[in-house]
Amino acid sequence: MAKATRRTLLALPLVAAAPAPASAWDFRFPALEGGEHDLAAWRGRVLLVVNTASFCGFTGQYAALQRLHEAQEAAGLVVLGVPSNDFHQESQDGRKIKEFCDAQFGITFPMAAITRVKGPEAHPFYRWAAVRSGGEPRWNFHKYLISRNGWQVQGFPARVQPASPALKHALELALTSAPPAS
Repeated sequence: MAKATRRTLLALPLVAAAPAPASAWDFRFPALEGGEHDLAAWRGRVLLVVNTASFCGFTGQYAALQRLHEAQEAAGLVVLGVPSNDFHQESQDGRKIKEFCDAQFGITFPMAAITRVKGPEAHPFYRWAAVRSGGEPRWNFHKYLISRNGWQVQGFPARVQPASPALKHALELALTSAPPAS
């Protein structure tokens, strides 16, 4: 027992020394097509991170997300789709997800690989965003809007459509804010 306590006490400085993520730009996601998406590559842009699913009543939001991506990419928006099976409505095969997104919706925005978005095994970005926005996703197509500075997060539940007045207003404010000084 004394050895276990001593080991725990010796390990504490190592845990405490690990830096906490300061912004969204500190995270990476494996990419659906291989490789990874380093969010730091989008520093200074507005990021809309959406946990997606192919077999959900909200799957039609893919079309609106693609339209949003096309309309606002030049203004500084990055839409990142994050397929998740946390709600048991997604394929376990990344290739099938990609084929579905391409065939049904012509998705051209970046897509992460299948990712946990809730609970203790959630991807670190999702744990970080949940703390800053009032909670973790309660269903597919939950959206996190990340400001240009990478640390302001606003959450939108699945029922808030990509073209809804609330999301459009928040997006407009985020896109018209000045990019952070480099």
